[in-house]
Amino acid sequence: MKMENNKEKTETKSEVVVRARDVPVSTKQSMAICRFIKHRKIDYSIGFLEDVIKMKKAVPMKGEIPHRRIIGTGRYPVKAAGIFIGLLKNLKANANVKNVDASKLVIEAKCDRAPRPRKPGKYNRKFKRTHIEIKGVPIR
Repeated sequence: MKMENNKEKTETKSEVVVRARDVPVSTKQSMAICRFIKHRKIDYSIGFLEDVIKMKKAVPMKGEIPHRRIIGTGRYPVKAAGIFIGLLKNLKANANVKNVDASKLVIEAKCDRAPRPRKPGKYNRKFKRTHIEIKGVPIR
């Protein structure tokens, strides 16, 4: 009887994830950005968000939003775009660490509402908070 080595091959995960908790940005704006960058490549999304910061392109939004020249309805969420650029660059760096080709990843993004802390004082002002999760999934 022959003994076999029962060593299992460890598979490297091809999925890369970045999470940000309690980010001080509007949930509505981050949902619009998530909806736009979903199913797109990382480099394209970073370039688009840089154009949003320069106010050359608008993020499409639903609801009672004013019209823009280039697209139907949209806004320029500059602060939210800056945060998303940082997260996308972190996602790209995580892909390099895990030896995954970042150019072959497609973004899956979601954001949720976070608990809102109150500021102590006379008016008890509530702050905006959002949880953001961005995944880089390989193209199939």
